[in-house]
Amino acid sequence: MDMSQYLDLFLSETREHINNLNKLVVTLEQEPGNRKTIDALFREAHSIKGMAATMGFDRTAKLAHFLEDLLDGFRASGKVPATTIDFLLIGIDLLDGLLDDLQANRPERAVDAFLRDHSQDEAIPVAEILEEPFSAADIEDALEEITPITEIELESESETATGVKVASYVPEEEPVPEKTEAFQILVDLAEDTPAVACGILVLREVEKFGELIASKPDMADLRGDAPCRQIQAWLRTPLDKEHIEKTLMSISGVVRVRFIDDRRKEDHCRRDEDTRTIRVRTGLLDQFVNLTGELITHRHMLNTATSSRDWENLTQTLGKTSRLIDDLHHHVLQARLMPLENIAGRLPRIVRDISRKTDKKVTLRLAGTNIGIDRAILEELTDPLVHLVRNAVDHGIEKEGVVTVSACREKDLVLVEVADNGKGMHPGLLRQKAVDCALLTSSQAADLSDNDVLMLVCRPGFSTSEKVTETSGRGVGMDVVKSAISKLGGTLKIISAPNEGTRFQMRLPLSIAIIKIVLVSCAGHLLAIPITRVQRTLDIPTSEIQGFGHKRVFRLGEEDVSLYSLTAVLGLPAVPAGEITWVVLTEVQGRRIGLQVDRFIGHREAFVKSLGFPLNLLTGLSGAAIEGDGQVVFIVDPQSLFDNRNFDTEGC
Repeated sequence: MDMSQYLDLFLSETREHINNLNKLVVTLEQEPGNRKTIDALFREAHSIKGMAATMGFDRTAKLAHFLEDLLDGFRASGKVPATTIDFLLIGIDLLDGLLDDLQANRPERAVDAFLRDHSQDEAIPVAEILEEPFSAADIEDALEEITPITEIELESESETATGVKVASYVPEEEPVPEKTEAFQILVDLAEDTPAVACGILVLREVEKFGELIASKPDMADLRGDAPCRQIQAWLRTPLDKEHIEKTLMSISGVVRVRFIDDRRKEDHCRRDEDTRTIRVRTGLLDQFVNLTGELITHRHMLNTATSSRDWENLTQTLGKTSRLIDDLHHHVLQARLMPLENIAGRLPRIVRDISRKTDKKVTLRLAGTNIGIDRAILEELTDPLVHLVRNAVDHGIEKEGVVTVSACREKDLVLVEVADNGKGMHPGLLRQKAVDCALLTSSQAADLSDNDVLMLVCRPGFSTSEKVTETSGRGVGMDVVKSAISKLGGTLKIISAPNEGTRFQMRLPLSIAIIKIVLVSCAGHLLAIPITRVQRTLDIPTSEIQGFGHKRVFRLGEEDVSLYSLTAVLGLPAVPAGEITWVVLTEVQGRRIGLQVDRFIGHREAFVKSLGFPLNLLTGLSGAAIEGDGQVVFIVDPQSLFDNRNFDTEGC
């Protein structure tokens, strides 16, 4: 029997079992005599053993069998020795590595050395484990594990209808041919550097890396003394980005180098390699079948009403069809939702390991991890969440404390929060740190609000750690976290005070495929802004807008809000202002700003399509939607649009 068609299911199920093993071992370390935890550990190892045996993965099965027998001995004694906890975790890590091998279509790594070196109990017959055949009962148990009755597996984003597409294995000793990649390079220049000379040096270096497709500004613009603070270059090269970044950063006046990949490559990889699966309840599938049947019926009704020109019936049927589509949208989202627990399950192990390395006593509390989040968002959230938890243990907690990871729904958003009850952050110290690192001048730092100061930790190169450790201190990480959250259409907020702990709040949309948008007009162009980016829409008498040099502000309650023309920022032709100024209130870099538009068109739901090359290289555009008349509407993301602007020095 060909078992390859079950590979995705096996990997998905076994990953869940391994996550459970990690959590249970951490729990067992705190409660070594907890019989329920020992029994649960045994069941997890038994499940992995049976499934691996059924799939024919001998080394994975041997290791799981070893751990199962070890835990069975502890079930008899009712207690796990403290010295065994580390050894169990090493075995679980080895299991995880075996899954990595199988997922990459590599031969399973060796386990015999681990079985031999870590056999601490003479009562465990390791030799028998290596040779003992698996019984019919083991196989039967495994089949029950791998083909659950109440749930079925659906392939997601797969080109094949049956099995998985397995990439061919390339041996380590066989050299992999170099591939030429195209991507955009963003090079930020210091404010006090001669932009023309520095920009020319940058472009000359970029030309040496490979094929310079285009640049903004180009060499001619620079020689014409065109002002610039950032060089945008489109490059095709076989060189790695680390080498390019190191070379460009060596040029005097260059303060930051970033890369934006060609999304065509990402889409290709997604088609070829993305064979992930999700579990869908059979009850939900029944709902899909019922809704599809009703939509087919309504299609016939629409055809009949159109043919007979019965406009009243046509209008009524359209209204019913619209409600059915809303219902279908709701159920489709439910199918894609996965609990936060799927990625939070690894956190207890991470906190435990860092606590031991840093000689701290840290307790992890999880709340609301049953909250569902879109699978695509959840997968991208994994690294930011892990980084925030590591930071909380390393930076927030001094000797002893609590780290809490929680989630809850806020209307159309999900709020995921990482909080600690540690020493907190001092705005005054952060201001001084920013000045010492030359990220801000003294006057700029003094003008920042406390909220803006806290967001400084998301600046590249900014670190609050006094020394570099294995966990942190290199000034990288928080900028990546913020960038990842922004890419998902979410926002990051930091709440902290001295001796009051720190809270990192991530507000994320429920879905990134179908979102609600606000439609606006700018210089005759129809544009969209995600509603998750919109705090309010305002119509302000133009006479109430005040100008200070190149800046414009308007009063909102007790706050002066800077006003920026979206038309001007996008480089579109200016439109004369009327008696009323239409404003979209949003938040960028931790502060509220107003985006001036020509007028509001309305709001609706939209299916977002990603932009292909070279449109994906345009700053500030996160995707596009198609109107009913076929018109393409670009979706503007204010966060990325203003990411490189200096609000204190630039005009509005």
